[in-house]
Order: sequence, then C-alpha cells, then structure tokens
Amino acid sequence: MFGIIQGATYKELRCECTNRLTELDFPGYGIGGLMIGEPSLLTQEMVGEVNQLIPEHKVRYLMGAGYPEDILEAVLLGVDLFDCVLPTRNGRTGMAFTSEGKVIIKGGRYAKDESPLDKQCKCYTCQKFSRAYLRHLFNAGEALGPRLVSYHNIYFYMQLMTGIRRSIRSGNLKKFVKKVSKRYDFRKVNFPLDI
Repeated sequence: MFGIIQGATYKELRCECTNRLTELDFPGYGIGGLMIGEPSLLTQEMVGEVNQLIPEHKVRYLMGAGYPEDILEAVLLGVDLFDCVLPTRNGRTGMAFTSEGKVIIKGGRYAKDESPLDKQCKCYTCQKFSRAYLRHLFNAGEALGPRLVSYHNIYFYMQLMTGIRRSIRSGNLKKFVKKVSKRYDFRKVNFPLDI
C-alpha cells in the first residue's frame, strides 16, 4: 500500500502532504495529481521537492508518466515506478514510439515504405510487418493495425526500461539519457543532472 502525495502545483501543499504521509511509514509513495497537462518544468519541480522529503529507502512512484522524456526526467529525479495508458492509447491511434522517435504510421509518406516500423526493434510487429502494411491496416479500419502498433509500443517501453536499469547499474545514466534525448522532445526539460 502506497501513500499518494497530492497538492497540485503548490509546493507548500505537496511538502505538507509528503511530510504527513511519511509519518505513516508507507512502503512507498505515489506522486499523484501531475502529468495532466501542466508544464514539464513545473512537474519536475514538484517531483524534485517531494523526492527530497521521501525517505531514501522508500519506493517512489510517479503516477501517469508515459512519454519517454517524462520517464527519463523522473528517473533523473529519483523516481522508481511509472504507469500510463500512453503506449496502448497512442498505439490505437497510430502513433508508434521508435528508436528514431515518434512515428505517425497513418501518414501518406509510409504508403510504399516496406521497411519495418523500427529497424532496430526485435518485436513481432517489426519482424513481420512493413510500415506500408501497417498504414494500410489503419486506413482500412482493420483492428489488427492498432493491436500491432500497441504491441510494438509495449515492447519499446520494455526495452526503454531495460536500458534505464542497465545504465543505472553501469553508472552510465547520463550517457543513456543523452542518446534517447536526441530522438525525443526535451526542449522544455531542465534536467537536474549536468548532462
């Protein structure tokens, strides 16, 4: 059972909530009420504030963080767990997360593209289906298209989290973040580490 830290974007309320919940000594703490459209820098500020107050040995869980850049920002701030509907919700609408960034597979530019959705991916979707075929499935209204892109997105996120864990263990988190940041939107990010 986790205590859920609330307080919107008010630092004082978040800190008060965190202090009161840590007195109850939960096994972990969820950071809720963020990731709902507020500016990225404000989210980072709130997460940074409460993470300083949560005991070091307790699990930190940022609720609703789903974009790769959001996850990496939160990891750099000390967050351990995440959840989000984004990989499957966006997959159902034709957005794929790839090693080269986001791909909107319904676009006309993919009509004759016989390459896999992600050339570096080993998932079933990327091994068996071309971008052109996936685009056709979406444009024809076939249910298989959203399923295949959702499957790919889940695989992508599993690989992202594996990469994060490996880079933390090897002491190369900064290098990993630099690599991923070249493919995803980090324009509004104020990383807490000098990367």
